[in-house]
Amino acid sequence: MAEPSRITAVLGPTNTGKTHYAIERMLGYRSGVIGLPLRLLAREVYDKIVAARGPSVVALVTGEERIVPPRTQYWVCTVEAMPEGLGADFVAVDEIQLCADPERGHVFTDRLLRARGEHETLFMGADTMRSAIAALVPGVEFMHRERMSQLSYAGSKKISRMSARSAIVGFSVENVYAIAELLRRQKGGAAVVMGALSPRTRNAQVEMYQNGDVDFLVATDAIGMGLNLDIDHVAFSSLSKFDGRRMRALAPNELAQIAGRAGRGMAHGSFGVTGEAPPLEDHVAQAIMEHRFTPIRRLQWRNPSLSFGSIDALVSALEQAPKDDLLTRAREADDLGALKSLSSVAEVRARASDPASVRLLWDVCRIPDFRGISNAEHAGLLEAIYGFLHEGGRVPDDWLARQVKRIDRTDGDIDALSKRLAFIRTWTYVAQRSGWVHDESHWRGRTRAVEDRLSDALHERLTQRFVDRRTSVLLRRLKQKEAMVAEVNDKGEVTVEGEFVGRLEGFRFRQDKDATGQEAKTLRQASAAALAPQFNLKADRFYNAPDTEIDFTEQGGLMWGEQAVGKLVAGADPLKPQVMAFVDEEAGEDVAAKVQRRLQHFIDRKIATLFEPLLNLQRDEELTGLVRGFAFRLVEAMGLLPRGEVAQEVKDLDQDARASLRKHGVRFGQFTIFMPLMLKPAPTRLRLVLWSLTGGFDTFPEAPPPGLVTVPVAADVPQGYHTMSGYRAAGTRAIRIDMLERLADMLRGEDSRAGFEASADMLSITGMTLEQFAELMQGLGYAAERGEREKVKPVDQAVKDAPASNAETDAAAAADPATDAPEHPAPEAETPEQDTAAVPDEQAPPKAPAEPATAEPETEVFYTFTWARKPAGAGRGPRGRGDKPQGRANAKPGKGRGPKGKGKGKPDAAPKNAEARPPRSKDRIDPDNPFAAALMGLKDKK
Repeated sequence: MAEPSRITAVLGPTNTGKTHYAIERMLGYRSGVIGLPLRLLAREVYDKIVAARGPSVVALVTGEERIVPPRTQYWVCTVEAMPEGLGADFVAVDEIQLCADPERGHVFTDRLLRARGEHETLFMGADTMRSAIAALVPGVEFMHRERMSQLSYAGSKKISRMSARSAIVGFSVENVYAIAELLRRQKGGAAVVMGALSPRTRNAQVEMYQNGDVDFLVATDAIGMGLNLDIDHVAFSSLSKFDGRRMRALAPNELAQIAGRAGRGMAHGSFGVTGEAPPLEDHVAQAIMEHRFTPIRRLQWRNPSLSFGSIDALVSALEQAPKDDLLTRAREADDLGALKSLSSVAEVRARASDPASVRLLWDVCRIPDFRGISNAEHAGLLEAIYGFLHEGGRVPDDWLARQVKRIDRTDGDIDALSKRLAFIRTWTYVAQRSGWVHDESHWRGRTRAVEDRLSDALHERLTQRFVDRRTSVLLRRLKQKEAMVAEVNDKGEVTVEGEFVGRLEGFRFRQDKDATGQEAKTLRQASAAALAPQFNLKADRFYNAPDTEIDFTEQGGLMWGEQAVGKLVAGADPLKPQVMAFVDEEAGEDVAAKVQRRLQHFIDRKIATLFEPLLNLQRDEELTGLVRGFAFRLVEAMGLLPRGEVAQEVKDLDQDARASLRKHGVRFGQFTIFMPLMLKPAPTRLRLVLWSLTGGFDTFPEAPPPGLVTVPVAADVPQGYHTMSGYRAAGTRAIRIDMLERLADMLRGEDSRAGFEASADMLSITGMTLEQFAELMQGLGYAAERGEREKVKPVDQAVKDAPASNAETDAAAAADPATDAPEHPAPEAETPEQDTAAVPDEQAPPKAPAEPATAEPETEVFYTFTWARKPAGAGRGPRGRGDKPQGRANAKPGKGRGPKGKGKGKPDAAPKNAEARPPRSKDRIDPDNPFAAALMGLKDKK
């Protein structure tokens, strides 16, 4: 006599190992069926059994997935997909407390009442089901399992202060996404787990959390259904949810089911609230910790004995009320609603005229509304499918192919991919039903492949949106306290463990600007730890780099190639500036000291090279007395000293003193005392930087472009800028000091009292037009009088334009060069008209065009320059205050030429010779000459 089947209810809180116990019991039998609440959990259990017994004897059956090997022994199913009538030795149903669920409860109640194994039946769930099971299942045995770890209430915490390995629970897609986005910004990211995800997407997200790529999980209440994860803390972002009809508060036992996911095995866990969720009331928190909840008194029920005689009979059977007080009729489910909608369609009612047609209609109505569209749209789809199945026995391949092809796209955002996944689940369900498609194997594979592609794409989008891989990777490595590897490419881009973190500019790390909050803090910590050896290696390379790789900028910066490594700061001596190295604190004191020393060596050598003449003058111990003081003034002025500022000192120097200074290259110019070598572009550039440092300027004026004789006078520059740059301002332009002295040498030979004109050499060395030169001369203290006159043609042009003359006239002119040319050409010199007329027409030369009787003479502009004497105290001359006027006492006006005054060159004016006025005495000095005093001094020495 066979032993009666054993029925056991294994009850207890979460983390008691109930599901694991059921798997062990099932594998002790030859065959078995286990029903699970979620296809996600079904896939997890299926993988475990396959690992133990191999895939050839394990089947997986869910609404959208069907794997049934020929020699199947063990069936892993969702509760809705559990096969009936198999006669399996073992049957188990997990999370049996879902008998009270308003939406799916009637399915679990049906399994509680009717699912039995030949030898053993297990119902696993919460203690709240004890009384209901005892009343409805005769002969049931109870087994209580204690939680393997403690569960404690941690109160309210901000998300920013949430500890690692935490799960935050939301009850809507929008809420889950918002929390995940916040965690990405503050914690590096989170994995997302929702019941609507495909198993492939869910597993990929869970794996990312389990292997430590992210330390946070954001989930719906789906995690409360037996998903085993390494969670230390569960935080509720809300204490209410929408149950499909209304918003309602979560019951303590529902909160406990989710909170119980915290702590796994022997590891303790905690739960609490976050965000806008209010703190739990004390009695609720205490009940969750002690697993004390109100027993479930009513189970959802729907009549399993259906009548398929007609649509009305089927509807009536589905709406039949239970006879047991412990059971309550389930509210109208989606399948019943779809049946009622289709029953009102005349064509459908006409087709469902026999029990087989009514049964087929009911099977079609049980297709879940995965898409979540309106009832009318879902009913329209079901009507089309029913029509195909009733008329042809199969869904047409071409129609199904169009539906699938429209969905088979992996572009778009998370919402678009989620909708496509929901749509493909409908066709996956259709393909799984036996006999609904022509080639079941093809369509199951095709729809599964599309779902996998969409799942992978959705996982990728979720990761891109809600996970900062860089931060998560770096956080994990920091937590492991292992040395991290940093790499710096030739562009200065820094990667740590393969993740871009910023740029290394010289010896300063510039963190990625896109990082903010916790992400920025993580990057800084990881970079500081990984870059330490890079700083030392770079410091060694810099210390051994040649001076040619280092330079200073015109703003006092110090560059190593294109990298800023420091700046100059003022020292006690203008010629001994100090350096400030740009080195991060994380690089260490040794690196900072090495960079500092190398920069100081560079600038010291640069000054020694470019300022060598000046430093030699400073170190000359043979200079004593006044000459040493003057040398100090010149060094202090960095080799350029306006003569007007030291007029008395210059006057006090005797010839020997001047000679000792000239040995060092010092030139005593009329406007400036200077060292020509210090006017070169490189010393000038450095001099301006050192001068700006000493002056404490915020912005350093830049040196003029090299090679220019004159430049526009700079505006808004510190006083003394033009001298330091090697120029002297005169009018709107400044002229280079050495070229100004050359111009002064030319001006000595001119009569500055009577007036003189600019020579071609004067314009040439200045590179100016006549108008610009006139403005320059006015800036130097001269008066410039503008005039116009008839332009004198060059000799060659005059000869070319002269009228033809006979041989006798030419010979006479050549024989007597003193003979003046006639003022007007002789008539006989012209070609007589009668001679022209006597020539035959064909031999006559062409007539020249008639010239006008009077031609306008071509004029030119000229300037006459004279020294503009000023009254005493009104200003200073070319040499500045205290300078003596320039010129020579015995200079002849124009060196034998008359002054180029007005009227010269007029056709009716007789030429003037150089002796038109009484000659000057060679011994008399012109008191108006600007150089008179200087020449008088030379005369006295004779």
